[in-house]
Amino acid sequence: MNLSVKTTSQTTAPKLNYDVLIENQPDGKVKATLLGLPDCQGLGNTETEAIEKLSQSLQHRLESAKIVTLAIQVSQVVENPWLKIAGKYKDDSQFDEMLEYIEEYRRELDEERELR
Repeated sequence: MNLSVKTTSQTTAPKLNYDVLIENQPDGKVKATLLGLPDCQGLGNTETEAIEKLSQSLQHRLESAKIVTLAIQVSQVVENPWLKIAGKYKDDSQFDEMLEYIEEYRRELDEERELR
């Protein structure tokens, strides 16, 4: 597996978009939580105030941190193991009979469960 971290040195900060969970609190306040960073929250009397406080909290946090993009390259493609046998019995003359047997057996098991 190959890992690479992409960093950029820009003079202007890129605009980032975040998903925010807005929750009304029992005390009438509104809490805004940044999804993916549950400890990054803002609390206010209105939704707008909660979002503003969340934004300030995130900006303060990013003053001493940075966001990077981590690209992971998988060294080999993992094949679905079921694909090796998919369609194996498509031309088997007893396939329909086997399916009927399975269905009947399942009905018997269901009847036994109902009797318990």
